[in-house]
Amino acid sequence: MTTDTPARLLQLLSLLQTPREWPGGELADRLGVSRRTVRRDIDRLRELGYPVEASKGADGGYRLVAGKAMPPLLLDDEETVAIAVGLRAGAGHALEGVDEASVRALAKLEQVLPARLRHRVTTLQAATTPLTSGDGASIAPETLTVMASAVAGRERLRFAYRAADGSGTRRLTEPYRLVSTGRRWYLVAYDIDRDDWRTFRVDRVSEPFATGVRFAPRELPTGNAAEFLRRSIQRRQETYEFVIAFPGAAADVAARVPGWLGTPVDDGDGWCVVRGATGDPMEWLAVRLVMTGGEFVVREPRELVECARDLGGRLLRASGGA
Repeated sequence: MTTDTPARLLQLLSLLQTPREWPGGELADRLGVSRRTVRRDIDRLRELGYPVEASKGADGGYRLVAGKAMPPLLLDDEETVAIAVGLRAGAGHALEGVDEASVRALAKLEQVLPARLRHRVTTLQAATTPLTSGDGASIAPETLTVMASAVAGRERLRFAYRAADGSGTRRLTEPYRLVSTGRRWYLVAYDIDRDDWRTFRVDRVSEPFATGVRFAPRELPTGNAAEFLRRSIQRRQETYEFVIAFPGAAADVAARVPGWLGTPVDDGDGWCVVRGATGDPMEWLAVRLVMTGGEFVVREPRELVECARDLGGRLLRASGGA
């Protein structure tokens, strides 16, 4: 019998998180208490925000259902390790769909991981190799979690940075947002020493350190970190504009086209178009278009049309076609 009420509530919550309905009598037996105590404990969980649904009947059952808010979850060791390894793998390779929110979740999770689980996560990750869809550099998850925590806590961040020419500097920043392009992670931040906004490739960052000094957020010139990054990349490298047409409605195409490519706009006759600009190699863009998993037509530029035609020919020959 569990006489400690908080411990009993945690045990009850752990049982309810199993996706099934629990008869009141079975819960009482598991907890070693009366059914009346179970009912009181269920009421306490509801007061804490856990949506517990009760069913009528001879024995009456309880189950946890989806609610309006996300209450804290209880995870066992295996579940915790699995989530941490998955988030680490995705965050470390800037996979599409793994955004700043995922990195913040990883930072929170690793902050409370017991030493024994932290060791298991590190060991398992070292023994596995994720299959990634991009060609961007890998990043130590610890680097991302430190940076994400500084962003969330509005805390000044100091780090070493290696420029494209190999030169190294020390930077003191007010971190604003982490942005994933699908190939790389970037930090958008206000550089204290240079008194201006900057973007930093996270794979060139080392020794990140949250100073503990809080700051009031400044107003980003564009108001949007992703747009600021896009303009910053365009200023630093030669870019080209592209126009890609997809069959189908814009809303349907948007569900399978990566956000960094652009926003589909209906173009009539059952087609939509995506207009954008990038500094990525044309062959890489052609490959990523193929990986969207549907038909498309390259309208502009002519060089990308030829690149897609050449890639298609190589794929056809590789499959034994004429």
